[in-house]
Amino acid sequence: MAQQADRHVLYERSVQAVDFEVEFLEKTYREIRGRRPKTLREDFCGTAAAACEWVKTHRDNRAVAVDIDPDVLQWGRDNHVAKLKPAARKRIRLKNANVLDVRTPPVDMLVAFNFSYWIFEKRSLLRRYFETARAALKKNGVFFIDAYGGYESFEEQEEETEYDDFTYVWDQALYDPITGHAECHIHFRFPDGSELDRAFSYQWRLWTVPELLELLVEAGFRNPVVYWQGADEDGEPNGDFFPAEHGEADAAWIVYIVAAR
Repeated sequence: MAQQADRHVLYERSVQAVDFEVEFLEKTYREIRGRRPKTLREDFCGTAAAACEWVKTHRDNRAVAVDIDPDVLQWGRDNHVAKLKPAARKRIRLKNANVLDVRTPPVDMLVAFNFSYWIFEKRSLLRRYFETARAALKKNGVFFIDAYGGYESFEEQEEETEYDDFTYVWDQALYDPITGHAECHIHFRFPDGSELDRAFSYQWRLWTVPELLELLVEAGFRNPVVYWQGADEDGEPNGDFFPAEHGEADAAWIVYIVAAR
């Protein structure tokens, strides 16, 4: 089963929820700016699933998707862009470029999700990226990133999530408390005992929320806001994110950070 599996399909099924993301982006932008956003840039886009979902939701929506890996972009063209209606395909562009150097038309929203920007492990480099992102926004643009944390995020451990036909494994293989450097992997295991080992690997810095907020302000953003996830009656995350000034010392959490230009 591992030999027949497509790692990008497995990733999108287990990690991404682009329909939710697009809904959150539009709703939050409306709350901040009082109007519907139309243009989106997806940095570190991978397969460009979010950008494709964006152009599907409204006939006026346009998107640019940027990634440095030409192979994953081609996968996105073949498996997402090609399935869009002809009119929608005209409203999306995939660019093979470094997010630090790429130049694109100003957009209403720029997103860097799945902690992808954590590859910038030096403070000066991450600030440079935030400055570049701000410059790519329209005057009333909004920048969206996500982050994870909690005391379990500093542990070297594996966490398994069961799906109908595979098991998703998040492997926190290494963490250096002095530098903040972390190495993480995604494995996929199958009922027949086969495994897609290290389907994806990441070397990045485990940034904290206060550090990110400070860097966003230094890069010129005004009053970045943390969106904390609510919980259901059993204390489990419910997918409802709301602005918050304080969080809870949970074992693991995910937040969005929203920064207006």
